Formats: sequence, C-alpha cells, structure tokens
Amino acid sequence: MSVMNNEIQVKEKTTSGEENSTDFKWIGKPVKRIDGEPKVTGELKYMTDIHYDNMLWGKILRAKYPYAKIKGIDTSKAEALEGVVAVLTHKDVPGFNGFGIIIPDQPVLAEDIVRCTGDAVALVAAETKEMAEMALGLIEVNYEPLEPVTDPEYAMSKEAAHLHPSGNIHSHVAIRNGDVEKAFAEADLVLENTFYSPRQMHAFIETEGGWGVLGENGILTIQCPGQYAHRDKLQIARALGYNPDLIHVISSPLGGAFGGKDEITVQIYLALLALHSNGRPVKIHLSREESVVAGIKRHPFKVHVKTAAMKDGTLVAQQVRAVADTGAYASLGGAVIALAIEHATGPYKIPNIDLEGFCVYTNNGISGAFRGFGVNQVCVGIETHLDMIARYFHLDPIEIRQKNAYKQGEYSSLGHLVKSSVGTHKTLEAAKNCELWVNQDLYKSKPSEPWKKRGIGVATSFHGIGMGIGVPDYGAASIELLADGYFKVGVGCEEIGGGNSTVYAQAAAELLKCEINKIKVVQGNTKETPDGGTVTASRSTYAGTRAIASAAPNMNKLLTQTAADMFDVPVHEITHLNGLLYVKMRPELSLTHAEIYEYLFENRLNTKVEGHFILPKEKGEIKNSGGAPHHIYGYLTHVVLVEIDTLTGETDVLRVVSIPDAGRVINPQGLEGQTEGGAIMGIGYTLYEDVIIENGIHKTKNFTDYIIPTIRETPIIETIPVEEPEPSNPLGAKGIGEVVMIPIIPAIMNALYDAVGIRIKHLPATPERIFKEMKFLKEKVHPQTR
Repeated sequence: MSVMNNEIQVKEKTTSGEENSTDFKWIGKPVKRIDGEPKVTGELKYMTDIHYDNMLWGKILRAKYPYAKIKGIDTSKAEALEGVVAVLTHKDVPGFNGFGIIIPDQPVLAEDIVRCTGDAVALVAAETKEMAEMALGLIEVNYEPLEPVTDPEYAMSKEAAHLHPSGNIHSHVAIRNGDVEKAFAEADLVLENTFYSPRQMHAFIETEGGWGVLGENGILTIQCPGQYAHRDKLQIARALGYNPDLIHVISSPLGGAFGGKDEITVQIYLALLALHSNGRPVKIHLSREESVVAGIKRHPFKVHVKTAAMKDGTLVAQQVRAVADTGAYASLGGAVIALAIEHATGPYKIPNIDLEGFCVYTNNGISGAFRGFGVNQVCVGIETHLDMIARYFHLDPIEIRQKNAYKQGEYSSLGHLVKSSVGTHKTLEAAKNCELWVNQDLYKSKPSEPWKKRGIGVATSFHGIGMGIGVPDYGAASIELLADGYFKVGVGCEEIGGGNSTVYAQAAAELLKCEINKIKVVQGNTKETPDGGTVTASRSTYAGTRAIASAAPNMNKLLTQTAADMFDVPVHEITHLNGLLYVKMRPELSLTHAEIYEYLFENRLNTKVEGHFILPKEKGEIKNSGGAPHHIYGYLTHVVLVEIDTLTGETDVLRVVSIPDAGRVINPQGLEGQTEGGAIMGIGYTLYEDVIIENGIHKTKNFTDYIIPTIRETPIIETIPVEEPEPSNPLGAKGIGEVVMIPIIPAIMNALYDAVGIRIKHLPATPERIFKEMKFLKEKVHPQTR
C-alpha cells in the first residue's frame, strides 16, 4: 500500500490474472458481524423499545377519506380531555407545512385538502397511549368527500381531477437512440407484451416510531430510525422554522428499512410535539395497521415492452412505456421512474431504443423508495423476452445473454461509454457452470408428487450504485483516536440491517493496521458523524469504505508525524505495524496508540481527522436524447428451480443460485446474507405480495392478509460471488444491496414457463393466476367440443 493523493491505493490483479496485490488481513475475510450478538440475544434496544420516565405518548389523526376537502377542524373536546397535554393542527406548524425528499409536496398536517388516507390531520400528546387514542376520537373534522382518482392511466387524461396544481403527471422521462421503427421492420422476430407489477410492503420488523425531547438549552433531540439523519435534520428545521444547529438527530439503530425509512416518517411530528410538551420526552410508535396505511410502498407499474431480435439472437431494438403509480405525493417517485427507464434494456447493448416513463399522482396511498428502486418492475420485460427469443430460435438462454451483454469500455443501450467494472459475463459464465444448470435434467426429473412439475429459469440484471451522473454524490468519514488507543470511526451512512457497520470496521482496521476490536463504528448521528449521504441506491458500502479510505491516510499521517516528534526522528524512519509505531532501525523504540493519544491530549493537539470524496458531475460520454446514467453498477445472475402443483397452481421455489458481482467482497458472510435476504424478498414479490387498495381504501392492513415468505418458503440458496474490483474505490468494493432481489423475479417467471409452458405477465404469480393460465393453455391446445 502506498499513500497517494490523500487516498490509499490498493494494487489489483491484472486482467491476465498475474498477482499484483497486497494481502489483506481483514478485507475479504469472514469477520463476525460486530452488531450480531446484541441483535441475536435481544440485548440491543431499538429506539421504539425505549421508555423514559415522565414520558408522553404521541398519536396522529389520519384522514378519513382518500380524497376530500377539509371544511373545518374542531379540537376543543380533545383539548378538554384529562391527561391531554397538546393537540396540534396545521395552524401549529411554525415553518413550512410540507416535506419530501425531491419536492416537499406532502403536508406535515393537512390544511384544506387530504389526498390519501395516510395524510396526517392532527397530533395529540397525552399521559398514556389510551388517553391519546381517546383524544383522537374527539377531534371533529368536517370533510367534503371528493371522487378519488385511482387509475394512473385515467389520472393522465384530461378528464381526471388535478390532485396537485401542476397536474397528475409528476415526472416524465424519455431516452431515445437510433431508429426503432426501422429496426422493428427489419428484424426476424418482434415480441410485444404488457407486464403488471404489485404494490409491495417493506414489512420491516420495527414500524415507524421514535422519540422527541426539547432540552433546557434549546437543543431539540430526535431519536427516530431513518436512512439519512442529516437530511432529516434539515427537513425538521424547515418545517419548524428552527435553527438546524440546535437539532440533533439520532437515526441508528434501525429495525429494518429497505427504503421505507428514507423519507420522513414521524420525525417532524415528534419535533412538533416536543416543542409543546414542556421538556418532557414524547414517543410515537405506529401500529402495523397505521404503518401499512401511512407508510410508503413499492410503486405498482404497468410496463409495455416491444423487443426486436435477429435469428442469431442479436437484440436490435427495444421500446418501453412504463407508468408508475406514485400515489398522493412525489417522495422519490421521479427518481424511481428515471432509474427504471435507465435499466429497462438490461445490461445489454441494443442499438435502437425508445424508452419512456411516467410517474403519476393518484389517491392510492404513497409510493416511494424500495429495494430495487424501479428496476424490479422493468427487468421482467427484457428478461422474459430474451427467454422467449432463445426458445423461438432454439438458442441457449445463457449464451444469448452473453452475446448481447456489454463489456467495460463498450457503449450500453443508453449510448453511454461504460468505464466502470462490469461483471455480467463472469456471472453468466458461473451460471452456465453451476451444478443446478449443468444437471438441470436431473433436478427436473424428480418432482415431489406425480402431478407436480419442475422448471429451471435464468435471468440477469444490474443496478446503479449511488446517485448517478449529474447528481452530487459524495462520502465522508471521521476517524478519532481515543484515550484507550482505540479508533472511533464515524460514518453518516446508517446501519439498516445489511451489515455495513462490520464492513466499515474491516476497512478501518485494514487501513489503520490495527486489530478489528480496536475499531468503534458510529453511524446515524448528526453530532458524531459527518454528512456522508443517504443509505440508499446500494451506495453505503462503496461510499463508506471509500470515505474511510480517504480519512485513513490522514490518521496514519497524524500517527507517524506524532511518533516522529516524540522520538525526534524524521517521519520516514517511522513504521506502523500491528498497532504499534516503531523506529525502523531501532525496533526497541515503539509507541502504542494510547501513548500517542496521551501526547496529543497533553499538548492540546487534534486527535480527529476526516476524509471526503465527491464523484464527478460530468455527463460522461453519452450518445442519446435523454439523461445520463450511473458511474458504477453492480451485476447479478440468478438460476432458480421451481415446482408447480398442476392441481392448484401453487408454486414452490426449491433452489436458488445467486451469482453477484459486488466488486471486491469485503465480508463474504455479509454478502451471503444479502444474497439470501434479497432472494427471499424477490420470491415474495414474485409469488405472494400485494397491498390491495380499492377506491383509495386499503383492503390490506396487516400481515393477517398480506403474505410474505417464511422459513418454510425459503429455498436452498447458493451464493457464488465473482469479483470485478471497482477501480474508483481504493478497496475495490461496489454495492449489492438491491440487485440481489432483481433478476430472481424474471428467473422465476422463466422457470414457470419451463415447467408448465405459461407466461405470467401480472405479478404476483398467485396460484389463482397460474392455475387460470394453465387451464387456458390446456383449452387452447385441446379445445373442448360441445
């Protein structure tokens, strides 16, 4: 390792495979999760587990109708109830009455109109939860109900009521290259289908909740699970008209997120009630039912796909029109449709494309960030069509993907030069050689019952890492030497369950040349960590490790310079090894990190350093009429084995092979955890999950009528990582949090066809839908005579 340009440069293996790297002590090793034991034993207390003396309970009154005018609000009866400390409406919002990551179009407390049943209308703080609930029932809201707009296609028409002043189309994205009509006319095969995807629930263990308290010094402390504490602080400050320097947000630990806690959940409500509670702490914790109604969900999509190919399997054109239902407010809907369109052609080089996406307002709750961020909904089109093309021309389904997949240094379908690492070909080659694919005839030949049939499917996909070109994307980390010789590593990126805290500890221990137990990782705390960006877009491993790699040279420089001063020798005579600093020619002269801290402290010298980086904002080399894509992508191929009960349509996923390219693997066990969790979530999305909303009213309200996979539905999952180190990160890591659940969706769909010859185009692929398609196929092949 050598220090260059304030970052540690790690030599890689050459493309020919020659060894040109430094051995790692911690990177790539199966280090046990540093937060694993307290989570497994239950010792770790999440914020909603905590109780304080003299606490108050906060409750939120939600809208009665999905779309209605508010003619008046009477809170007098609630205010008179014994035990009620505060009742707040929109009149009590001192700052800007709105929030939202991109467009702050969601009211903190509704004033004159409600657009979904999740809208907050009033707040209550009371001595007990029961008193708060009773007070909500005493608040009288005079509504004038309006006809809800629930169909996204209708919402875009001239006849639909405008849910927002700008209309119902929140965002429109279009990317075009080449001449698709000419390509369609000249192609040997043109496929055209429409796919529908469901509204998925995040189903995190810990529902939205937290604490707010106003200190005597005017410091407002908000303890609330979230995915970007520094941004939450700014949104709170804007709504309260409060100095952000007086707001302290603690957002870790989280009991799960998956994107569902990227947006403001209850942080502003906690802050408002804290301002009216005479210094007493206020707790809000949503019930599962309230979380389902008020929390954001995955966007339901309607995707029309038209694909053209030549008989040798070469893809020549792709046309996509995607319509996403973002619900009542924008949240991250615009970014979701943009990412969906960016990924609609898959990791392939298709010379002629016409891609268009619409993000549309309706009265169907709120849609926002969710693992995969729109890519899940569009990948089924290209991957299903590739399977159909391969079967039509009798081509190998893996080889047709290899034929069309771009490589590093080539132009993608979007017309952008791919400069970052690309692992698609390696993942496909590993899929071709995995046991399940090689021995698929054997696996399919022995169903568990005579009336059951088995099939094997394959699909590949990719996912952008970070915010993308044209959007500021940065990272930051601090490293502080402590009195005991340990290092406190502060990274703004929260730990939302994926294990990034362990990855950060490994990176820091590697770069600071110390034992991993000497690293204390702090995350999600606006006082303790610099602003390093959000935990979203599969960016936390890349951004966090690169930020640590930016900070570590500064700490190493501080340590060596201090040791040189203490020994009165030139800096170049100091070496750093195994947690000690030596004089090279006199190894008996050594210093511990604790001794260096003592010297710095006694001389009133700084013991803390920071490291920052920012990805370039340039557009890159783009040849299209739309926007620019991402700098970096993660890639993954799935191979799955399914078994279908032909009598009922029930489907079981029996085996999954997950082959990710996450750059250099920092923690193998953590990678397996991600691939396994992502696969299971993808199975749920494909086969079971759908939040049903009718006329703007949630029919699905709890897990009693929402099916998620359990351990019984968990298949055998094999993880085969391939490594394509990312050169822009000194440690070579990319990200993997989202792509792990994407290609399994079309892989299952392709396996269904392999088993029983049906194409499911409306997810989830419930037993009813599968049985109906099998029955239709049977009647089509063997029509009944009367």
